[in-house]
Amino acid sequence: MDRTVYGAAMWRHILRDQLEVSEEKFWTCVREGVLPDRGAPEPPRASLPADVAYLLIHRVGLDETAVAGMNRDEALARLQRYWTEGE
Repeated sequence: MDRTVYGAAMWRHILRDQLEVSEEKFWTCVREGVLPDRGAPEPPRASLPADVAYLLIHRVGLDETAVAGMNRDEALARLQRYWTEGE
């Protein structure tokens, strides 16, 4: 039995049905470490500690959307301003 056809067919089956990737993307991943797009969501950015978010909303009086748009440093700076200057 000639295995050249069987091997190539098996390889195409593995790429298409099991790995769900084209041969080009597979070799790009192997050679360059570029992962194929699997439609996975982006990892969440660092979130604020719950107590910081609570203070910003309920003590400082900021809107939830404003707090959601802040990074950790901005949120802490805003709390410090509230505690030192009262605003």
